[in-house]
Amino acid sequence: MIAKLKIQNLTKIFGNAPEAARARLEAGESKAAIFEATGSTFGVNNVSFEVPEGQIFVVMGLSGSGKSTLVRMLNGLIRPTAGQILIDGDDIASCSSQTLRAVRRNKIAMVFQHFALFPHMSVADNVAYGLKIKGVGAAERRKSAQAALDQVGLGAYADSAPGELSGGMQQRVGLARGLATNPEVLLMDEPFGALDPLIRREVQDELLRLQKALRKTIVFITHDLNEALLLGDQIAIMKDGELVQVGTAQEIVDHPADDYVSAFVADIDRGKVFTAESVAEEPVFLQLGTDTAESAVQNMEDAHRNALYVMDGEDIAGVVTYQDAAAAVRTDGLTLADVVNSDFQTVDAGAALHELYALASNGLPIAVTDDNNRLLGVVEPEAVLAQLSGDATAVDADAAAKP
Repeated sequence: MIAKLKIQNLTKIFGNAPEAARARLEAGESKAAIFEATGSTFGVNNVSFEVPEGQIFVVMGLSGSGKSTLVRMLNGLIRPTAGQILIDGDDIASCSSQTLRAVRRNKIAMVFQHFALFPHMSVADNVAYGLKIKGVGAAERRKSAQAALDQVGLGAYADSAPGELSGGMQQRVGLARGLATNPEVLLMDEPFGALDPLIRREVQDELLRLQKALRKTIVFITHDLNEALLLGDQIAIMKDGELVQVGTAQEIVDHPADDYVSAFVADIDRGKVFTAESVAEEPVFLQLGTDTAESAVQNMEDAHRNALYVMDGEDIAGVVTYQDAAAAVRTDGLTLADVVNSDFQTVDAGAALHELYALASNGLPIAVTDDNNRLLGVVEPEAVLAQLSGDATAVDADAAAKP
């Protein structure tokens, strides 16, 4: 994928002796010792990552980890001590003030935690404020503001005052203001942190809905790991100004880089992180009219499966178990077609693992299908249980015990 945003060796040192602080850090001194000796503090240290166009990149960390300093460097509110911030290949870390203003006006928008709405302006005028700064005419500003409010479901509130709206609605106004300028990169600094949990989930879902349609490049800052796992195509975990791990939600939960990350993910509901696709296997299947009960038994023994799906051309005819196929072999007059069970379970690839738990309780494999009901993969019941428990070795051990 093409990187819309590329960060290389980005560093920010607060204080009057940044070069001395960097030299001491490279010599192996601790940050506490460096601060005591120089009065300088590392806000961000040697951070590098890339954000492909159209993805949500979530930066997650505790208070003081450096995440807010990082996002403020990305739009020029804080100038870095060293490193590059490349947007479409142009470095805004070292550009002129004039170029930075142009980037802010045309490529980047920011959504803050505390809404930052002007109480004396209408909702529409708040949304249109960035367009006014750009010199857009009143009629066009109103049209763009209305369109952005429609996108976030607040079109009817264009002429209301911000104070007449709930907190969740005000945050959606802030999101609409970010979208109104049609930015290529959207920076979101803990935008939902001040919201109640139920409202927060509603706004998170709203962002995901919008992202599916608009495909913006988003850098999203949060201290909430559950929010990071829900929203992020990629997640970066920060500690003491440095990136500890970067990966997908599944990579971070399944393979934490160190004890710090392990502690973060210890209590995560794995059923909401992993999907059917993450535990599905390539389908081994039988063909109705070609395969027999005997070949079904042999295929299951070869594949170490207790059951296989039976296809009628490209359509799923059903599922047959080892027990039923073996019974058909022993019984005169019974064919494979006679023992195919047409009552089977299907899910799409993106189904959350917790949705599969009940489906796996009957012991039969679950078919992963596309929109045309074509078989893409198969989820074995033990794979669901093993992933939910975090014990991937259980799948291999159970498979070895099968016929």
